[in-house]
Amino acid sequence: MSRTYRIAIVGCGGIANGKHMPALSKLKNIEMVAFCDIVEERAVEASAKYGAEGALVYTNYKELLRDATIDIVHVCTPNDSHADIAIDALEAGKHVMSEKPMAKTAHDAQRMVDAAKRTGKKLTVGYNNRFRTDSQHLKKICEQGELGEIYFAKAHAIRRRAVPTWGVFLDEEKQGGGPLIDIGTHALDLTLWMMNNYKPKVVLGTSYHKLSQRENAANAWGPWDPAKFTVEDSAFGMIVMENGATISLESSWALNTLEVDEAKCTLSGTEGGADMKDGLRINGEKHSRLFTTEIDLKAGGVAFYDGATERDIDLEMRMWIKAIDEDTEPVVTPEQAFVVSQILEAIYESAKTGKAVYL
Repeated sequence: MSRTYRIAIVGCGGIANGKHMPALSKLKNIEMVAFCDIVEERAVEASAKYGAEGALVYTNYKELLRDATIDIVHVCTPNDSHADIAIDALEAGKHVMSEKPMAKTAHDAQRMVDAAKRTGKKLTVGYNNRFRTDSQHLKKICEQGELGEIYFAKAHAIRRRAVPTWGVFLDEEKQGGGPLIDIGTHALDLTLWMMNNYKPKVVLGTSYHKLSQRENAANAWGPWDPAKFTVEDSAFGMIVMENGATISLESSWALNTLEVDEAKCTLSGTEGGADMKDGLRINGEKHSRLFTTEIDLKAGGVAFYDGATERDIDLEMRMWIKAIDEDTEPVVTPEQAFVVSQILEAIYESAKTGKAVYL
């Protein structure tokens, strides 16, 4: 590493405390020097725990951006503010990591892509599931052509009863949607990345408010208030790509099912298939016989040794800073993240109109 980078955190809530700040604190070549939150106490607490000596606290991110010594800004706010903060930071000469989804709307996501190109600064989006051990291994398998042409895939983001009842998760105005834009976005990103296919043609979607209006419902994080549950409880989509490939996307926070998978994908190609349901499994045909192989993802596959693998969020942050330091493309490019937002928005639009959306 050639230098130490000065980082500002905008939004010091759950995702900043659960992911960004702990992972960044493990890197030797960064300093968190500024913390901003509309609730000043949160910024003060974050600064006390993770801040470098002399770190400053703000309640207005625009004041923070005037500091020319800040190199990187992490945007950890509700979805509706991602675009404006990220664009302002890029225009101020900072590199930017925005939490997922890229933005509340595809229009705002496009604005972010344009700002990154205009300013020449790096922009990435926090799709940390790409950095899991199983994801990294499956990506190599796909890149090596072991599955052939992947023409059918499923993106899984299904919870049985795990509705986040805190913050603004249930607020459609702030978030833009529910499980589809919250966890479905991870599954879709993972699937598109594995397929290396970012050219959608047509989208058909449905969304439901079937369980969200129930009082005292069973839930991992306690019952929700139906009056405040303004987003969907589940949403589903079918995406046909320009090359004819089909993706089925399923997402839910609350659904009567025992088939529960989150941020996983199933791939079907001309030479083989793969799924992440129980570890990582590869299937296909050899010597006129079908086979299924379970991949041992422990370090080296050594018996009686679990090994120490880097957590996905730690690897994500390390690779992000490395991309800046070595002036290379980030693992998650803004153009890729835009396509995810484009498809999600099309699913919501199709669900409202009952018509397919052509892109």
